Parts: sequence; structure tokens; C-alpha cells
Amino acid sequence: MEPVKVLTKENKRLEIFVDENPINPRDGRQFGIMYCFHRNYSLGDPHELEKEDVHKIKKDSKNIVLPLYLYDHSGLRISTVPFSCPWDSGQVGIISVSKKDVLKEYNCKRVSKALTEKVKVRLNAEVEIYDLFLCGEVYYFKLSIDGKDVDSCGGFYGSDHDKSGLLDCADWEE
Repeated sequence: MEPVKVLTKENKRLEIFVDENPINPRDGRQFGIMYCFHRNYSLGDPHELEKEDVHKIKKDSKNIVLPLYLYDHSGLRISTVPFSCPWDSGQVGIISVSKKDVLKEYNCKRVSKALTEKVKVRLNAEVEIYDLFLCGEVYYFKLSIDGKDVDSCGGFYGSDHDKSGLLDCADWEE
């Protein structure tokens, strides 16, 4: 496989590749739960709910909920805001966390408006990472010094390799 980017400095070579076998970010400890329904894809987190159950979760004031929209055209994209194309996109589910879990996670006694907004930002970040996974923007690197491979690591989400932490992990300064 060819690297998508090659950086060189003195006797060092950093090759960056698309991670063709990335770990699904929903296969671990998530804060929110993604309840998705699609006839062609298994998306989000495993669950046994029906759509009617999800409507109950949305309406229950004991939960913090964001909608999930899917764009399906030459690949998949997922977001908490609608896509502009009405033919290839639509709401596919929700991401939710109970206020009880929020209290436990943040070690507090009540869920304020400020905390609710903080939680929404965190849920949105989970969706953004999952979106990068769905559209194949997960990378790994191989670092060589004097032609010898000395380090490699994968699981970096997004093509901004500085922001994703890839360059930091490779101990690479541009």
C-alpha cells in the first residue's frame, strides 16, 4: 500500500497510511449510546429497541439527546445536523445519555444548563469520530530512521495529523 503522505527530515522518514483495518470507535467505552435504524446498514451501538422506544427516550426529560442524520452517497457520513441533500440523507436515529449517567460521570449533584451544553459537545465529538471512521479517515504511521523501521502506530482519526495526535505520537515536529 502506498502512503498518503511522506515526510522527511535529516535521516528520518515518516510515512502516513490509511488504516484499512481501524477499530470501530463504537466498540469500547462510549459516553453516549447511538440508537440507529437503517434497512441496509448496522450503524451505531448494538441495541434491541424499536423506533417507538427511541421516541420515548427523546421525549424523556431524564435524557440528553441529539439527532443523528446519515448521508449515503458514494460513502457514508453521519452528523448531528441535517445534510443539505434531501434525496440521499435523513434522520437515522439518536445519540443519547441519561442524566443519571451524566451525574455519575461528572461527579455532581445536578445537571445544569452549562453541563447539558458540555455534554452535547461531547456527544457531538463522539459522532464526529464515528463519522471519520465511516468515511475511512483513519490513519497509521510508520517511522524510519536511517532506513530502519523504529515505530508505528494506528487509530488516528482525521486527515489533520497534527490535530489527531499522529505527529505528536510519532515525535515529529514540522
